[in-house]
Order: sequence, then C-alpha cells, then structure tokens
Amino acid sequence: MHLFHYHLVTRKVRLVEARYLGRLGFDLIARYGWIGEGTHWFEPGKSWEELDAMGFRLRLVELGRGAVNVVLQPGHWEVPRVDHLGVALDEEGYEEALDRASALGLKIQDHPGKRTFISTDAGYRLEVHPPRDWIEAALDSDDELRIAELRLRSDDPEGKAAALARVLGLEPDGPAVTIGGSLVSFEDGGPEGRPELVGEALG
Repeated sequence: MHLFHYHLVTRKVRLVEARYLGRLGFDLIARYGWIGEGTHWFEPGKSWEELDAMGFRLRLVELGRGAVNVVLQPGHWEVPRVDHLGVALDEEGYEEALDRASALGLKIQDHPGKRTFISTDAGYRLEVHPPRDWIEAALDSDDELRIAELRLRSDDPEGKAAALARVLGLEPDGPAVTIGGSLVSFEDGGPEGRPELVGEALG
C-alpha cells in the first residue's frame, strides 16, 4: 500500500505550480484544458504567456517527482485544499477497499482501466488503484522520492483520519493515519469539507 498522489484545488494554481517546480524540484508533466470548445494538453515548453495568448482555459496541471504525483485544479480557495488522495494497492487490498466502502454505503465511482474514486463522507475522496505498471515502475526503486508526510488542516482532525482509515482497513492514531511509509496527519483549525494542505515532507 502506497500513498503516491494528491489532488489540490486552489485559485492560485500558477503560484502553487511555481512552488512545486522551483522550490520542491518537481517536473511539469502537462497542463490540460480547453481552447474554444476543444480539449487540449501541453507538455513543458509552452509558457503561461503563450497559453494565455492562445485562449487556453486550464482544467488541470500535473506535476511529478520520483514516485510522487501532484495535480492542481483551479477552484475557489486561496489555500490549497485536498480533493482526493491517491493510493496504490495490491489486487487483494484493492478489492477489500471496495468491499469496505460498499459495506459502509460510500459512493464509488469506477472508471474501468483508469481509476476508482471512493467518497469518505468526510469532505474528500480516495482514488484507489489496483496494480498498474506505471505506478509499479515509479515505486520500484528504493531511491525514488516518496511522500513521507502530508499535513492537513480541518474542522474535525480525528473524524477525517478515521474516515480514511476505515476505507483502507487501517487503525488511526488519533488524528493521523500511516499509509505504507507515508503519514497523513490532520490538524485542528481548518475548514469543513475538503481539508487544507499545511505542508508535505518528501523523502
């Protein structure tokens, strides 16, 4: 079980993107969006100024470094909020997570061959994956960068942690859950619904 992905929503996408590219050393994978009515995506090499001149409207920015994948989505919030966390599981763990979610009456959105989303009923979702070659390749080397810790702020830290643990069959430690080698910790003083990103430790 590995936490390898998190999806953030913020109205300051370009500023947050610059932080990941500059300070944290991530690579830009692509920017996805629309020009007119058509969908388009652009790999590195096109500046924001060029995209603006083309009338590009952003849907998502995808960034990566080592075994860590981050997606940024335009939204209402200045401080980035987590829409979902991405977890890679083995085949048995994947099926068990779906069974637990179903037994809990949680909403499951399956996109065959791509990804499966599970609502936690705590304001954010999980994106769960069975074994995938591209995830396994990213996680294969012990030298690859991974998520050591995600620190999130919410209105109900222990409730947010318990909701995450229930789906994955884990035991929370108060307001924190360990997913493989990654700690997801929730702090008090945040909003209802999607938790705010306080910070991350990568290593």
